[in-house]
Amino acid sequence: MIIILSIIGLIAIILISGKILLLNQFRNEVRELFAQSKYIPNKTFDNKMLPDLPEPVQRYFKYALKNGQPYISYVRLTHIGQFKTDPNKDFVSIKGEQYFTTENPGFIWKGSTALFTARDMYISGKGRLVVSLLSVFNLVDGKGDKYNQGELLRWLGESVWFPTNLLPSKNLQWISIDNLSSKLNFTSTNLTVSYIVTFNDLGEITQIETKRYMGNENLETWVGKLSEYKEINGIVIPTTIEATWKLEKGDYNYAKFKVEKIEYDIPRQF
Repeated sequence: MIIILSIIGLIAIILISGKILLLNQFRNEVRELFAQSKYIPNKTFDNKMLPDLPEPVQRYFKYALKNGQPYISYVRLTHIGQFKTDPNKDFVSIKGEQYFTTENPGFIWKGSTALFTARDMYISGKGRLVVSLLSVFNLVDGKGDKYNQGELLRWLGESVWFPTNLLPSKNLQWISIDNLSSKLNFTSTNLTVSYIVTFNDLGEITQIETKRYMGNENLETWVGKLSEYKEINGIVIPTTIEATWKLEKGDYNYAKFKVEKIEYDIPRQF
């Protein structure tokens, strides 16, 4: 009995220590992310910026932003939702928190389920994905060029939650396709990523599509569907996103997230 209790106690210590270590790592990563960027001073949105943009892009910014909206420098949000790690597995509940910078492209996300914790990030121009079982044992620690591309794409696509980041700049361009879609290009640290963006008549972005590396594997078609737009902090944003890999063997719908809380220009952890 004493041996069994000792083993149980040891396991408990390992699990608690792992959770504390992961919390400290995440806290340090959030601090590092915010330390590498800064506020964007004296820049505001004006409809006069739009005439040279494709018509559906103009429609989107008129719908999402008000004249005088300051450029957003920092973002923090929490979400709930469902997630699955394999096409043949069931969805599990997931809770997440995420932090973004815009002046210097970057983000970090932590998603937690009953069994695993995932940290997805783009910091210092480098992408990384870490998945830990019970917050202790690393099952995945992906990094390298393919992750750099994938995580920069995530940052760009999720800019729909802070639309001033999608306004044109020397690094970001919109290219006309038709009256309901446009191509979005972004270049950072010699890496260029792109989306085909679909709009509805109202001006909402309803879908983003790209070619993205699936982990450390081949390029695959990735689609994000956006819905349930709401005005939050004076900005109209989607509060729901569903992510799908379009694979040869069929669609792999793996994430359904719903934003619970989003705040701007508070560069610190919740």
